[in-house]
Amino acid sequence: MRVTLNRTWSFFVIAVVANVMAADKTTYFNPPGTRAMGELLEKVARDINPGNSAFFSEKRIETFGPQIGKIHDPVQLQQVLPGFALDLLDAGRTEEAIDVLGMVERLPGQGGNSLILRDRRRLRTYEAVAQMRLGEQQNCLTNHTIDSCLLPIRESGIHVDQRGSRSAIQILKQSLGEFPEDLRLRWLLNIAFMTVGEYPDKVPAKWLIPPRVFESDYDIKRFVDVASVAGVDIQGLSGGSIVEDFDGDGLLDIMVSSIGLHDSLRYFHNNGDGTFADLTAEAGLTREVGGLNLVHADYNNDGYPDVFVLRGAWFGSEGHHPNSLLRNNGDGTFTDVTEEAGLLSFHPTQTAVWFDYNNDGRIDLFIGNESTGTDVNPCELYRNNGDGTFTECAADAGVANVGFVKGVAAGDYNNDGLPDLYLSRRDQPNVLYRNDGPKDAKLGSKSSWKFTDVSVRAGVTEPVYSFPCWFWDFDNDGWLDLFVAGYHINNVGDVAADYLGLPNGAEYPRLYHNNHDGTFTDVSKEAGLHKVLHAMGSNFGDLDNDGWLDFYVGTGDPDLSTVIPNRMFRNNGGKSFQDVTTSGGFGHLQKGHGVSFADIDNDGDQDIHEKMGGAFSGDVAFDVLFENPGHGNHWIKLKLEGVKSNRAAIGARIKITAENASGSRDIYRTVSTGGSFGGNPLRQEIGLGDAKSVRSIEILWPVTGRTQVFKNVEMDQCYQIKEDSTALQFVPLKTFKFADPTKVQHHHHTHPS
Repeated sequence: MRVTLNRTWSFFVIAVVANVMAADKTTYFNPPGTRAMGELLEKVARDINPGNSAFFSEKRIETFGPQIGKIHDPVQLQQVLPGFALDLLDAGRTEEAIDVLGMVERLPGQGGNSLILRDRRRLRTYEAVAQMRLGEQQNCLTNHTIDSCLLPIRESGIHVDQRGSRSAIQILKQSLGEFPEDLRLRWLLNIAFMTVGEYPDKVPAKWLIPPRVFESDYDIKRFVDVASVAGVDIQGLSGGSIVEDFDGDGLLDIMVSSIGLHDSLRYFHNNGDGTFADLTAEAGLTREVGGLNLVHADYNNDGYPDVFVLRGAWFGSEGHHPNSLLRNNGDGTFTDVTEEAGLLSFHPTQTAVWFDYNNDGRIDLFIGNESTGTDVNPCELYRNNGDGTFTECAADAGVANVGFVKGVAAGDYNNDGLPDLYLSRRDQPNVLYRNDGPKDAKLGSKSSWKFTDVSVRAGVTEPVYSFPCWFWDFDNDGWLDLFVAGYHINNVGDVAADYLGLPNGAEYPRLYHNNHDGTFTDVSKEAGLHKVLHAMGSNFGDLDNDGWLDFYVGTGDPDLSTVIPNRMFRNNGGKSFQDVTTSGGFGHLQKGHGVSFADIDNDGDQDIHEKMGGAFSGDVAFDVLFENPGHGNHWIKLKLEGVKSNRAAIGARIKITAENASGSRDIYRTVSTGGSFGGNPLRQEIGLGDAKSVRSIEILWPVTGRTQVFKNVEMDQCYQIKEDSTALQFVPLKTFKFADPTKVQHHHHTHPS
């Protein structure tokens, strides 16, 4: 018996060559630094060894597929075909994967019921997942709607072509007959019934996951996905998201990355009319490929936000890829200045944070690298020299941490004026580094710097299996708290168990409340966050402008069976968090990565952009842009400009005192881009709730420690505040409306590779 592949690798090679030839003819912006990085990234992709990582299934098919086709021994085929089928499935070649899985069942004397029980359960699960993925490809990807893949699936999200889901239902029911306690099979069965419009009525009662478990704690109102009418509905893989005004026109643009080795960054310019223009090529970004995450700041203090691209995450020894520093030229173009800036290094990573650790007015960069086994990659700290270059000094500062670092956050947790550092490390205790300042106080910022590990004393080492993290003041008491998301499940059955209130083996998140004495208290259970979130991309903002910070969690893992909803939580007055996933329409079942909260249409409330898609080349999904329906509360926007402090004012602290019917309240914010996986705009967008007026705005600048105070400021406006200025500068906002996506015919943007 031979395995025949319906699609040959040669077609892909021809396409890549054609694209490269076309790119060589372009007249778009392509300076030497960008060209050099493009050539380096092409070499990285060529040199990948597909046997060293699970994520290069397409290349593995090309390499090993012909060898499998020569195998005739049934026992040997039974050993190799399931893995080959998984590679086909991960590569998006779903029908071929289904055919190969069928071959395994039909192998003489070895397939079907002669398979040992464990193998039969695993094989049938693969078959069901393949059929469900086929249904997604034939419906969610080819006929995408605003309801596609939103839990619970209903209305236009119900599949038109139901063959894949119907087949999956039959396989899952048969398997559950043999393995009735398997919660993974039960979860997938309920999802499959949703896709054909027969949940909950047709789900056998003994396997039903009742609709009540998905109900929201609060009605936040539906946020409709307008990505299609805005022109930002890329169909692609996992990556980063930044929403920022890159060209200074007062309109927020969008930049996204993708983990695919041939996937270009995408830069979408806001047209100010509800649509975006894809100016990737004009911006000089077509050869900037790969990268699971993006972080931005104004490293050269020229007033234009620059971007750092993080590459190689999860690839282990095959992940020694270069990162990129993209200098914003202020004219709609970006130049790769990685090497000339002294930032060229080769370590697997997807997390970094910009912060002015030595308060010299120049923003510095910390990179959290991934170490596995003997592949040791210490974290890096780059001090900004003020001349466009950086000097690496992690070991000298005491932060050259070795671990599998998945999230980093900076914030002044002890209110001493120096930004501290937190590292989320998967499968290891997490680390809090207290910034103790210069080793020689007389030299100030010119001295070597000292950070001290205070993790155990502070009580913030858990969860052991963690991913995204951030500092934030969730209860508005003027002290930064800490959120660290859990990232471990045995399989999707742990998510089902959590919804059903059953024991499970997953890792839970931690919400740490700042005790104001250098320690934190875990208040996760009291806050209603003792839940299985399995978080990847995440960020925070204010959904309803009530002045309390909410957060959104992009969920999942590379496994195609991990079909779980992204989760949104509303802050209930600083006391607890309410799950508003289904009421807001946020429960996307595709993999969620970079998340950005931003008022993209300048109407006063924050919308949410999320980069969707998995890690395997075939696990593509459409990005989403959820438009805020509005909640009637007041707001204010502040764009801070540092003079002695870094120009983007990262680390500056804001206190707003607002008057309302019951008296006054204080609202606190610290200027940053939010969480560790996604980038909010540096312009601070602050909800004021039912305020009657703003009594005062106080800005504490990081370098000088001075506080500016502005009295009786008008609400529902945007202002620019320059360090040491005596007056607010009013900034007019150009508002616009998105078209109704249910009434507009549109064209979806395809996978960039």
